[in-house]
Amino acid sequence: MAKKTYVLDTSVCLTDADCIYSYGNNDVVIPLKVLEEIDKHKKRQDSVGVNARKIIRSFDELRDKGSLQKGVRLQKGKGILKVVGNSCLPEHIHSDLDPTIPDHLIIGTAIQESMAEPTALRAKRKTILVSRDINMRVICDALGLPSEDYKENQIIKEESELYSGFGKVLVDDQFIDQFYADEYVYLDEEQSKRLHVNQFVMLVSNLTEKKTALCRYTSHMKPLQKITEYKDGLWGIRPRNKEQLFAINLLMDPEIKIVSLIGKAGSGKTLIAIAAGLEQVVSNPNIKEMAKTFWVPEGIYKKLVVSRPVMPMGKDIGFLPGSMLEKMAPWLAPVQDNLKFLTGDDQTTLDQYLDNGLIEMEALTYIRGRSISNAYIIIDEAQNLTSHEIKTILTRVGEGTKIVLTGDIEQIDNIYINEMSSGLTHAVERFKDHSIAGHVTLKKGERSDVASLAAKIL
Repeated sequence: MAKKTYVLDTSVCLTDADCIYSYGNNDVVIPLKVLEEIDKHKKRQDSVGVNARKIIRSFDELRDKGSLQKGVRLQKGKGILKVVGNSCLPEHIHSDLDPTIPDHLIIGTAIQESMAEPTALRAKRKTILVSRDINMRVICDALGLPSEDYKENQIIKEESELYSGFGKVLVDDQFIDQFYADEYVYLDEEQSKRLHVNQFVMLVSNLTEKKTALCRYTSHMKPLQKITEYKDGLWGIRPRNKEQLFAINLLMDPEIKIVSLIGKAGSGKTLIAIAAGLEQVVSNPNIKEMAKTFWVPEGIYKKLVVSRPVMPMGKDIGFLPGSMLEKMAPWLAPVQDNLKFLTGDDQTTLDQYLDNGLIEMEALTYIRGRSISNAYIIIDEAQNLTSHEIKTILTRVGEGTKIVLTGDIEQIDNIYINEMSSGLTHAVERFKDHSIAGHVTLKKGERSDVASLAAKIL
């Protein structure tokens, strides 16, 4: 198989600092303009800045092996890495492209590299521009230059492959009767092949598909678990569909330490997560008078910690006036709305919870180095976090802490990730076979008829 040359865009280097080692024995080219752009990001305090500094150090270490201009072997069995400038020859820059624009200059560098190959070898040895920028790839296609997205950090190939936390299993009709009769029933190894730990399952009769039963699968060595109905709800919130019921079961299970909830706007993921948190922190919903006297019943966890990423994550928010809570107010307004709804729009009670430390609004900016114990943590809008940021957050979890990740992978604002590479997607896929974790995808909108219709047709 003929070797290829991959020209890496700035967006790739800032997404993954180890991207230069991702192309086997093929050669890697870094345009000089990319180094210049990376340098602009090295002082950032978020994951982009971390990647910028790391890849700069990698280039510096490679200098010890030889000249980056002539090419340096990355590792044994790997290809050659070169840093090249653009000659700005007319044949390298299309007439419609502006060489003063960084993206256009990088494309010109890729064209230059492709033309550097002898004519006879150009068809065999492709030069491919790798970029996270969709428009840049479109321009390349228009110019006849092969291009592709950076796929190394994509844990799934398509959004449809993402683990949903729910499945169906065809069983004997008698099997369902035994389950409803409170008998211990087990799925065999064959039936369990495609199931994961803590996955919710609908048992379907092989005689009639109308006869079903909902349960939770843990292992073929353990009996199927019944779903707790929670008819009284949590803080006045009752599940409106089976996915919400599944979510509540995971949120209220003390053995499940990591819960991920994915759902479109209005699916109730954040509201349910907060309601379950209050139920386990405050312990009793009927405590307005108690709260006013500075005393509340003790729950399973000592406090409820809620946060959302400030985009970009880690950006200094000190220019905003007031306390930390006041600085975070614009970002945490949706969380505040849910808290007010659950407390009956009683601002006094909510303020009391905040003053007593039962509820904390945390800035993810400053989570590095912390260890949060005996807490119920909710990270809202987690789809905007990278896998590195998710790892940073999860490694802050101390003893006795439960963490809930909520988000909608169809609403990603972070330009360096997509549905397949989001940190939330990574968390769902990586933890699906671990007993302390559970996941549910909420598909139905419950906020209002207007919200549900808008999410569907717009």
